[in-house]
Amino acid sequence: MSTILTNVRTFAGGADLTGNSNKIEISAEVEDKDATNYGSGGWKELLGGLGSAEISGEGQWEAGDPGKVDDASWAQLGGVGPWSISANNAAAVGDLAYLTKALRSDYKLGDAVGEIAPWASTAKSSWPLVRGEFAHPPGTARTADGSGTGLNLGALASGQRLYAALHVLSASGTTPSITARVESSADNTFASPTTRLTFDAASAAGGQILRTDGSPVTDTWWRVAWTITGTTPSFLFVASLGIR
Repeated sequence: MSTILTNVRTFAGGADLTGNSNKIEISAEVEDKDATNYGSGGWKELLGGLGSAEISGEGQWEAGDPGKVDDASWAQLGGVGPWSISANNAAAVGDLAYLTKALRSDYKLGDAVGEIAPWASTAKSSWPLVRGEFAHPPGTARTADGSGTGLNLGALASGQRLYAALHVLSASGTTPSITARVESSADNTFASPTTRLTFDAASAAGGQILRTDGSPVTDTWWRVAWTITGTTPSFLFVASLGIR
């Protein structure tokens, strides 16, 4: 079945680029290294080398707020941070997500007089591109401690890692602070969850990405939980999880 792209959600650091983008491309590749020898029977033999991924986007330029594409692109240019991208969905819990840590390597803007001001940018992976799921949606405000819906992502074999991206899109209130964490459980009750990753406390828009150390984990269920402090605090944030 073919898919028409109508609602690709793109989160870079603390910015939601969805309303300012009309083209997002993700590419991944592994270098092919020639290992041909005299025992190959006359056929070329290739081995996989280094992997890499690239995210490229285009859209309508807008500025004047840390969450706008121009402000976010200038702030991120030359730095590495988290990216979470949907596959034509609304970024609801359980929706397919592609996430990585990437270098914002270039940024272009401007066109001829009379044209809608455009932007174009590229980010190149510093970590593997991971295929996972969204663990917290962008449109649900959180004002107190809580936890998200569990995802049955599976166990971690030795050498596998759980990758987690957090995008804080907005924060309000007096001295607001949110500390998010990733928990695992043997089943969907989360009766005795284990904290696997803990993000740094955040008080403003921004992004973080973490991963486990490669040790095996038998738990198969995963979720995001959070602690919120401050006076009348409120946060909008997105989280994505994946195993690779």
